[in-house]
Amino acid sequence: MLVLSFLGVMILVMGKEKRMYSFDSRVRYSELAENGKLSPDGIVNYLQDCTCFESEELGVGMDTVYGRQKMWVLNFWQIVIDRYPDMGEHIKIATQACGSEKMFGYRNFLIYGEDGKAAVQAYSIWTLLDRVKMRPCMVSPEDIDLYGIADPLPLEKVSRKIPVPKEGGQEQKAFVVQEYHLDTNHHVNNGQYVRMATAYLPETFVIRELRVEYRSQAMLGDTIRPVRYETPDGYLVALQDSAGKAYCVVRFMG
Repeated sequence: MLVLSFLGVMILVMGKEKRMYSFDSRVRYSELAENGKLSPDGIVNYLQDCTCFESEELGVGMDTVYGRQKMWVLNFWQIVIDRYPDMGEHIKIATQACGSEKMFGYRNFLIYGEDGKAAVQAYSIWTLLDRVKMRPCMVSPEDIDLYGIADPLPLEKVSRKIPVPKEGGQEQKAFVVQEYHLDTNHHVNNGQYVRMATAYLPETFVIRELRVEYRSQAMLGDTIRPVRYETPDGYLVALQDSAGKAYCVVRFMG
């Protein structure tokens, strides 16, 4: 599991709807892939920034996260990319909670292009974590009172577990986690895992959907051993430790 910096609470306000939170931005040169379009990890960064901004506006942002006994950790992304925004394009990034169950919370995301159409749709799964015991805990009313709820986006329903093939993988050169990979939680940031995994795709491969399962936290100085697998619809990259246990698994679909 991987902690998202400054994430507050989310989920359901009983009996009332809340509008989807959004902010406007413009695609920067520093966010581009080599093809001049917004990069996949740039998309992930916009999505996680959106929920951080909402938490800040609701008073459960940076300052309160570190004072709370509980925090949300990200388990899974399902991101469907209809179109990659261009350099300089004005975009709108939006999010809203779409449910909860036991220790899990669910959240939608959208990135709208300059034409007003959704260029990116995403669904995510989070776990509520007890920061003292460092284990999942049940969602209580105090964790869900700030946010409204929307219906889940009409995406294919998939498991939050991404199976890794037992054979057929191509081992890539191992590398060590550096300071620039980390966020304020001192773990490798969510978007950095996607950036790492994308590096092992063929240059001509166009990602139309990616699914990301975060399994454990990589720290400064840890060694990451990537293994790439070819799949019927694309590629899968497992970012593993020295013992073969995955920190993160990313499935890319064309």
